[in-house]
Amino acid sequence: MAILEVKNLTKSFGATEVLKGITFELEEGKVLSVIGSSGSGKTTLLRCINGLETATSGKITVNSQTVFDSDITDKKEIKALGKNRQNIGLVFQQFNLFPQYTALGNVTLAMKLAAKRRPDYKQKKKELLEEIDRTAKYFLGKVGLSDKLDFYPCQLSGGQQQRVSIARALALNPKILFFDEPTSALDPELTGEILKTIRQLAEDRMTMVIVTHEMNFAKDVSDEVIFMDNGVIAEMGSPEDVLVNPKNERTRAFLNTYQK
Repeated sequence: MAILEVKNLTKSFGATEVLKGITFELEEGKVLSVIGSSGSGKTTLLRCINGLETATSGKITVNSQTVFDSDITDKKEIKALGKNRQNIGLVFQQFNLFPQYTALGNVTLAMKLAAKRRPDYKQKKKELLEEIDRTAKYFLGKVGLSDKLDFYPCQLSGGQQQRVSIARALALNPKILFFDEPTSALDPELTGEILKTIRQLAEDRMTMVIVTHEMNFAKDVSDEVIFMDNGVIAEMGSPEDVLVNPKNERTRAFLNTYQK
């Protein structure tokens, strides 16, 4: 069953059409890598699905819930759709950690804010905060940072900061986790630890969409690969089909250039 459905998605910035009718589905527990040259629309696609950009037209469904539909114009209905994005987690390129909070504080912050909106927060405050603390420690441990709970971002390496951001996203229990070039801000020697963490998530059957420039990693971890070119999906299929035996001439040219 498809947990993510994108249908005829377009996005324009003024007269420039960046996405030109993107359509694809992703099944639960699968990993999709999105590759392509700079300017092909990869990050814009991710930002539209996550709601950081508003698509021009089309429809996006996550976990059988509509998160965007250009046919819906009523403001109240549009606002209601935003709540469905709680099923989505996003790991940014630049970590986006709060420097004034420890690793544990960064992971618990969003959960604490959500807890405060609960009508029973005052009555269950102690119980809720203890559960939030346990959850955050569990996910920081899952990414190998149990010994860094009280460290501030400035005391962590880039790879460790990125793992904190992954733990933060996981702690909110998303149905799908999105990565936007998760290793682009890292030194080459730190890239491996992030790729190892993502591989472990794939083994745990976490549904993921990964915009990446790491071709070998995409081949290794993905169930499906999309190659985007000039705002369209030029080729889509298994890693073997797209990365090893591409049928599209543009895909072959991209991979040949990349390998050089």
